[in-house]
Amino acid sequence: MDLQLTAEQQAFRAEVRAFIQERLPQDIRDRLRAGHPPRKEDTVRWQRILNERGWAAPHWPRRFGGAELGQAERLILMDELYRAPAPLPQVFNITMLGPVLMKFGTPQQCEHFLPKLASLDLWFCQGFSEPGSGSDLASLRTAARREGDHYIVTGQKIWTTTAHWADWTFALVRTDPEARKQEGISFLLIDLKSPGITIRPITSIDGEHHLNEVFFDEVRVPVANLVGQENKGWDCAKFLLGNERTGIANVGLCRERLDHARTVAERTPQGAGRLIDDPKLQAELATLDAEIRALEVTNWRFLLTPSAQQELPAFASVLKLKGVELQQDVNALLARIAGPSGLERRGSDDTAHGPLTPRYFYSRAASIYGGTSEVQKDILSKFILG
Repeated sequence: MDLQLTAEQQAFRAEVRAFIQERLPQDIRDRLRAGHPPRKEDTVRWQRILNERGWAAPHWPRRFGGAELGQAERLILMDELYRAPAPLPQVFNITMLGPVLMKFGTPQQCEHFLPKLASLDLWFCQGFSEPGSGSDLASLRTAARREGDHYIVTGQKIWTTTAHWADWTFALVRTDPEARKQEGISFLLIDLKSPGITIRPITSIDGEHHLNEVFFDEVRVPVANLVGQENKGWDCAKFLLGNERTGIANVGLCRERLDHARTVAERTPQGAGRLIDDPKLQAELATLDAEIRALEVTNWRFLLTPSAQQELPAFASVLKLKGVELQQDVNALLARIAGPSGLERRGSDDTAHGPLTPRYFYSRAASIYGGTSEVQKDILSKFILG
């Protein structure tokens, strides 16, 4: 399948690229290019700029502040954001919670929360995983008992990304301890400023603070913050986890990092010349370039070909597996090219290449989040081997 965009899609790509070139603050672009993750203020500042065009929530209906973009346009937008590079819209707000509220929330919840999600006036995190309840999410034990107009929540969440930045969390809690695992679970919106909540940092392998433990000790949550029906939160969770497929392969991210690898190799001396002149490196760059191109075409086929959509979830698993593999391969190449200067930590300005080795370390987590590689292979074995 050759990748040929329509004239309208090409015009939209040009529009997005021009908007990013004009409006993306240079300090944010430079920080991400060097390998630093975006800071909270970077994401907030840029998402509010995108929100002026409805591109903070591009797939949302216009009545909720979105742009109602189709699959192709959404993929183009994400691809250009990765390639800039620019921060992506905050995933928990836009990709996860927003669509859940539109489908399961009350009109009052939609009216109150959706504008704040798009503008990042509220930052949400996801309270799903628990100790001993990660891949088997339905075995969660955080409990919520109802007392009048409130739920009383007690328990613990773990691996909670950006909880230390967040204002609120959307959490799965067990409201019927006698029900079967997937039943008796409810979906609550919880203000993290509520008394009884403790957030403790988890430092990951890259030395950074992305993750947290979150403890709930008799936390009072208004019943009005229940999304959907009591004991039917598993329906919300399944919808949330299966709602967003665009960009699952992260092609734009792989492409931007490979382009940066070339740039770093061009400015890295080797002997009397430059590292980029090494034939072995040139061969590795060419191989990765071809594999990213193949993944890009496969991703478009998945999104736009009806027969591919019918092959779900096997097709999605292929994209996830290969996308993760390429992310890790490109980050490993960058770490090798940078050498000792790639060990820079965030906030240090005295080295040449930025924190490329810590970023390689953190890329190992891509095999776990969003569905582990082992689970993806199990899915493929069912559909391919029967």
